[in-house]
Amino acid sequence: MSITETGRRAHTITQACALTGIGRDTIYALIRSGKLTARKLGRRTLITDDDLRQFLAGLPRAGGHEQVSAVTAAP
Repeated sequence: MSITETGRRAHTITQACALTGIGRDTIYALIRSGKLTARKLGRRTLITDDDLRQFLAGLPRAGGHEQVSAVTAAP
């Protein structure tokens, strides 16, 4: 299920983990470091859909640099 398919405006930690494939400990570490914004409603920690999207969009792209071949040409 993708984020757009949920129709939710906010996600619990468990839901955010399931949606992104990011582990619970990592989600909490990202929140503590300020890299991912979370909000509290009573005892519940919620991550808005907008904040989750913004966090994911801000991650660096994979494979964006040229790879150097391990094989060199013979002289």
